[in-house]
Formats: sequence, C-alpha cells, structure tokens
Amino acid sequence: MKIVKVIVLFAVLISSFSFASAQIPKNAPLSQRLSDTLMNRIWTDDGTPTGIPAKWNYEQGVQLKAVEQVWYATGDPKYFNFIKSGMDFWYDKDGNLTKYDLDEYNIDHVTPGRALMTLYRVTNDQKYKKSVDLIRSQLKTHPRTKEGGFWHKNIYPHQMWLDGLYMAQPYYAEYSAVFGEDNWNDIANQFVWMEKHARDPKTGLLYHGWDESREQKWANKETGLSPHVWGRAMGWYAMALVDVLDTFSKNHPRRAEIVAILQREAEVIAKYQDKKTNVWYDIVDLPERPKNYIESSASAMFVYALAKGVRQGNLPEKYLKTAQTGWAGIQKEFIKEQPDGNLNWEGTVSVSGLGGKPYRDGSFDYYMSEKLRTNDAKGLGPAVMAAVEMESLEKGRIGAGKVVMLDDYFNHEVRKDGSIWHYKWNEMNHPGYYAWGEQFKSYAATLDTLSAAPNANNLKNASVYIIVDPDTEKETEKPNFISQTDAKNIADWVRSGGVLVLMGNDFGNAEFNNWNVLARQFGIEFNKDSKLRVQNDQYEQGRVTVPDGNLIFKNARDLYLKEISTLNLSGNAKSILDWNGDKIMAVSKHGKGTVFALGDPWLYNEYVDGRKMKGLFQNMTAAQELSFWLLNQAKKK
Repeated sequence: MKIVKVIVLFAVLISSFSFASAQIPKNAPLSQRLSDTLMNRIWTDDGTPTGIPAKWNYEQGVQLKAVEQVWYATGDPKYFNFIKSGMDFWYDKDGNLTKYDLDEYNIDHVTPGRALMTLYRVTNDQKYKKSVDLIRSQLKTHPRTKEGGFWHKNIYPHQMWLDGLYMAQPYYAEYSAVFGEDNWNDIANQFVWMEKHARDPKTGLLYHGWDESREQKWANKETGLSPHVWGRAMGWYAMALVDVLDTFSKNHPRRAEIVAILQREAEVIAKYQDKKTNVWYDIVDLPERPKNYIESSASAMFVYALAKGVRQGNLPEKYLKTAQTGWAGIQKEFIKEQPDGNLNWEGTVSVSGLGGKPYRDGSFDYYMSEKLRTNDAKGLGPAVMAAVEMESLEKGRIGAGKVVMLDDYFNHEVRKDGSIWHYKWNEMNHPGYYAWGEQFKSYAATLDTLSAAPNANNLKNASVYIIVDPDTEKETEKPNFISQTDAKNIADWVRSGGVLVLMGNDFGNAEFNNWNVLARQFGIEFNKDSKLRVQNDQYEQGRVTVPDGNLIFKNARDLYLKEISTLNLSGNAKSILDWNGDKIMAVSKHGKGTVFALGDPWLYNEYVDGRKMKGLFQNMTAAQELSFWLLNQAKKK
C-alpha cells in the first residue's frame, strides 16, 4: 500500500511540472513551437522535473525570460505557470530560496532573479520580494575593478566579460525602476567601461573578456584583452543593451550613452553578417578560417537585439533588413523539424570561457574545441525571443513614431506607502495595464504617462491619449475632476487629429458628472447604471459575444466585461457593440480625430493575461485588435 502511495505521489509531482500540451500545430507561430521545445525537451535527464536544470544557473533565467515574452504575446497562462513552477522549485517549505549562494559572487547567478522579479510584480507574494532583495544585495558587495566594473566571478578576479553585462544589468535596471533606486550612473558605467576596454578601435568589434590585472595567460599584456571576438559574448552584450533600455530611466542624461553603444554594436553586427548564410560565425571576424562555423545562439541574439532595438526606436530602420535576412538564415540553418512535428534547435556551442580548470586560453583552437549541442537553452532562449520580435514585425509597425499616453492626473490613486497604482503601464499585477501596454509596444508604439492637467503643449506629442476611471472622493482625498477647460483642451487636441480613449466604470464605482462634461463633447454620455453584474466566479455572466463584421474586433468573439456603465449616444457617436439592447462600446469622429468609449476599465491584467480567465474569453486578442485599430487611426506627431 505504501509503495502505491509513493508511486502516485511521484506521478502527481512530475505531472505538476509538465507543461506539454496537445501537439502544437505546424502552422503555429515559431515562438510557440520553439517554446514547446524550450519548456518540454531540455534538462530531461538532470534528476529534476523536465525543463528545470539540476542547479541554479543563468540558463534558466534566459529560458524563463523567453517564456515570459511568449506569455505576453499570447495571454496563455501555461507560460506564466511554467515560470512560476520553474522558480518555486528552488524554495523550501518555509519559503526560503535554496541553491542560490550570494557569497559565491558569481554574476551569472543574478540572471534568474529576473524571473523572480516578474513573479513578485505579478503576484505581490512577499517570498519573491525577499528573494529579489537578496539577489540585489549581491550587487552591493560584489567585487569590482578599480574603476567600478563588476567582476565576472569571484573565482575570476579583476575580469569583466561581455557575458556579465547580460547576467546582471537588466535585473539591476529593473530593480532600480521598480523600487525607486537611483543606480543609473552605475548601470551606465558598466556598459561604458566594458566597451572602453573591449572595443577594437579599428573594427568596432568587442573582445570576449578583459583582465584589469593582465595576470591571466589569455590576457594581452598591454591591453588585458582576450585574443578573439566570440559571437555569443557580443550577443549577450547586445541583448543586455536592448533589455536594459526597457527600464533605464527615460529622462536620465546617460541613457543616450547606452543607446550610442547599441548603435555602434549594431553597425558591426550588420557588417559581419555572413553573406552566404545570412547568419554569424562563432569567431565573428574569421569566417574563412578552417574549423570556424556558423553558430546559432549568437545569430539569434543578434537578430533579437537588432529587431528589438528598431522596435524600441533606439536603432534606425535600416537594421530591419539585417534582422529579417538573419532570421531567414536561422530558420534554414538551425531550426529542424522532426518526424513527430517537434522542432529541434541546432548548432549552439555548449560553452566558451576564459581561464578556470582546466585552463581555457582563449585561443582559436580552444573555441573550436567546445562541442555543439542540440536544444541548448543558451540558444533556444534567444531564439524564442527573436521569434517573438520577428512575429511582431510581421504584424506591422503601425505604431512606429507614435506615442500612447496614459492619464495619471484624473486617475491618480495613491497607496498608504506613497506608490501610485490602478491602471498603470508598469503594474504587472491584476489592476495594471502592463499586458495591454505590451500590445501597443509590439506594434512599435512608445508608451508614456501624463501626470498633469492636459493642454496643447503636453498633448502635442501624443498620438493616442487614454483616460480611465477618473477618481472619486472615496478613492482620492482631493481628486482632479475634469473641468470645462480640461474638456476643451482635450476636444481641441482630438479635433486636430488625436485619438482619445475614454474608459469609465459602473455606477457606484465612478465619477459621472465631470466625466460626462468631457464625453458630451463627442456626443457620448456614460449612463449611471451597472450592467453585466458577475457574481463571484460566475464568469459566464460577463460574456459578450461580438457579431461578425465588427469595426474593430475581427477575430475576438467572446469578450469578458464586468460591471459596466452603458452609453447614450448622439451626433457623430455610433455604437460598435450592443448587448441586450444597450450600447456598450462607441466610436465618435471629431474633426480630424477619433474617440473610442466604453464604460469599463476592461483591459487590465486580471482579464487579459490569462491567469484568471484561463482561456475562457478572448480579451487578449481584443486588446491586440483594439491597439492596432487605435494606432491605425492615429498620426505620427
């Protein structure tokens, strides 16, 4: 009997970590097909559940960040669940993080902290907060070079490697942004110092490592540099640059230095792309040398960094050609479909380092001696990231040069700790708009926030302006009610070509009198009612079915809306969606501009990211289609 119980318990344990689903269709996006390999076909014999490595390492950090990007591209909760299970594996029953050793001072070990940061921001679980603080503390005491650069590892004293910038800086930047720490100079310096020491002034290429002491056998006695330009090292550095720019303070003067470094690296990445295969060699600048080979992880990293850099607006559009031809080359050279329909990722070098035991001398022969692997996380992770970027590009760059501005003046709720919350771009938990913001960004739009009363000057750069659920006196001690002047300023901006989004709330949870001062400018009035009442988890009570031929929603058919106010329309305002005889969504033309209205905040994370709805509705698809439609109405400013 005991044996049976043990077998059953083991089966339950293993199944709890299994994320294999029905065979992913061959016509599914490559990001999803490669993610299936990344989640279910690596680390299968490490004595751990499939998809989890035998020890705490940076490869899992890369894996989970890739999976996160697919989650926000699809809204499929299986991706979030995989991230959570992958990190929860390292906790003991008391909620303490195991296997991570701060005193080892290994910069690689910071990387999984990015997944913990996501889990904390999404769930608000304090066990994750405790862990992200622990990993942050490593950087406070981590050994540094004389000028302040982080050592790669304590066992590699006085050394900075290109790899290390990816391992720690995106985490360091995100932590700084989320918790309000001013570490921007320190973060910028890491990139500036690394480039200063590693960049070849003649070619612009970056050498793998730099030894401040010049004591290592691999180090040039004059420069301290390693002998060769390793592709994946440059790839890590490029990915670090674009990922850090996601969270690096937009108004900090040193942001421009990071962008300039990215632009210099992009130039040489494009220059050294192999003209025959359109991918990149392991030793980037020696394509003709015997034994050198095209390498998949570096190629995926370069495509990811170039495509993302352009999408962010940090690289010129000319690099899209390099990314597109590189992605085509990757699909031909490295992605191999198996008889069972699964995809293999080929051609990733297992490892390449400097020093250590046995000693790695950084010679060409050393790099060529390391083995290639199939389905290695260091290649698969960046491949998934590149796939997400290229799939975004294929949807169209309708948002390029356009700014989506979110109001933080009329809706400005403050917690007791002083933090601003509720329907904000940077909120990843239920009440935030992080997931919706990612859809705008996928179309190459830029997000911004307006924390002042709107006027012609501060709206002039906005293409889309979103106002959500203005504060009541119950929510905010001194709310900023919409005035006649505010309404006129906004209406004038719309008339000149702006796209305005009005998302209210239901009666009892919203302010109506001043809100309608603005709405009536466009023939819209929010009724003081509350429809689509949902009791507890009876989600079907909030189902709204979109009929064929809808102006905005071409594929989203089953929407979830809860406790909304209906609309009364006149003039140019027209309903685009009715429910039980009530008008619930409307569009109004006003001069050269457009207004979209709905009596609900609707597209916040709780009902978009899939964790709560679990695939019952198509709010993520609706968020994507609404984002596209709004950007399509908007003009570049």
